Amino acid sequence: MMLVKLGGSVITDKTNYLAYREDVLSRLVAEIVAARKDIILVHGAGSFGHVLASEHRLQGGYTGDSQIPAAAKVMEDVRDLNLRVMRTLNAGGLPSASLPPSAVASLRSGELDILDVGMFRRYLDLGMCPVTFGDVALDSERRFGICSGDQLMERLAHEFRPQRVIFVSDIDGVFTADPTTDPDATLIETVDRETLDSLPRTHRCADVTGSIFGKIETMMRIASWGGDAVVLNGNAPGRLGAALRGEAVVGSKVKGGEA
Repeated sequence: MMLVKLGGSVITDKTNYLAYREDVLSRLVAEIVAARKDIILVHGAGSFGHVLASEHRLQGGYTGDSQIPAAAKVMEDVRDLNLRVMRTLNAGGLPSASLPPSAVASLRSGELDILDVGMFRRYLDLGMCPVTFGDVALDSERRFGICSGDQLMERLAHEFRPQRVIFVSDIDGVFTADPTTDPDATLIETVDRETLDSLPRTHRCADVTGSIFGKIETMMRIASWGGDAVVLNGNAPGRLGAALRGEAVVGSKVKGGEA
């Protein structure tokens, strides 16, 4: 079984509210279908979630009633994106079932506490692809919060121990510097703790679920349980499909270690 996250940065334009990249998603779905693998799919919220969530500080939990309409709107928006993903999957030949975190998960102080993993197993047993995504969810301490795609990836990887975990981004992998601003930035093919600690910190756009460094920390924990953990560029045609077939691809492999 494979666990795949389609990052919000690749299926949306995270800098523009509700900007959806339909052509990219359609191609990625075609690559997933052609690989003929059992898959659990997670997708980011991108510009359908991060913009309003950041503006209203939803990731920190409840601070006042003025946040409630914003939380409801973010839930509406991320379901809009999820419905577009589901339509593309089903039309592309991959029967899929949507499992919104607000219905199958809950948080405690911003961390994923409960996830109904049994629901994912039952849909897999039916021959359907379970699909979940970054969302607003209830929090037992903060009333509500943001359940991120990376939190879901970590819990699902721990429970299912997939053969390969693939994070699909909008760049080739992990670089020595921000490749969007530094022409001398070079791709790091293997990332370990020492490598991560040496990297400069940058901030590209509003993101309520953590930076690339937090994502790599998550990938390190996933890799420590066995199986490959890789990050690759979803804008490069064929790269996701090759990774699903177990082939070596341009990207960064993250090695396990204490986070």
